[in-house]
Amino acid sequence: MKKPINLKPLIKMTVLLLVFAVAITSVITLYQNTKRYDSVSTLSRFGSRGEEVRKIQQKLKNWGYYSGAVDGIYGTQTQKAVRWFQQKNGLTVDGIAGPKTLAAMGISSSSSGAYSSNDIYLLAKVIAAEARGEPYTGQVAVGAVVLNRVEHSSFPDTIAGVIYQSGAFSCVTDSNWNVAPTDTAKKAAQDAINGWDPSGGAIYYYNPAKTSNKFMLSRPVIVVIGNHRFCR
Repeated sequence: MKKPINLKPLIKMTVLLLVFAVAITSVITLYQNTKRYDSVSTLSRFGSRGEEVRKIQQKLKNWGYYSGAVDGIYGTQTQKAVRWFQQKNGLTVDGIAGPKTLAAMGISSSSSGAYSSNDIYLLAKVIAAEARGEPYTGQVAVGAVVLNRVEHSSFPDTIAGVIYQSGAFSCVTDSNWNVAPTDTAKKAAQDAINGWDPSGGAIYYYNPAKTSNKFMLSRPVIVVIGNHRFCR
């Protein structure tokens, strides 16, 4: 009579192999997900922590997109605020603070100190919205005012920071803000970036027919271009 075959070692080995296979699959999936995020140049996203996240939260809080704590933790509330910011500014709405989103927030860095293509595009947007119908020189002057503020100690030190500063430019909350800037506005932005300043160093401007703001009306006028008065 043959001795019964003991299947327990074989079953045990099969189970161990299955566990090993599942573990390998999980590692591969994690690696692929990491590569997927790398492929879109992700910088900060859901689950991230650190100073960059804190900067993102503070910017969004200043602009009214975020009402949570500035704690450096990229949670659901931060992700929703990023998505809202992306939607309002014509960016890909994915909740990920990649290079383009960070650039629009004024958090992007440049080793050469030059303005990025995103900075120039944002400047063109504000020129198109604020100086629609103005002479070309006046459009460049509006862009120059933004850049003058970037360099001025009383204002944020990035184009995005200046443009999105609370109450600075009403156009950013206008329904036309999402309209792409014209080629003329893009050219005016580039001319301002290149150093042309028809405003004479102004940090304010206004249309006297459209404002009753006492502060603006009290500013010393440097030059008048079209319908705008450019001031110190």
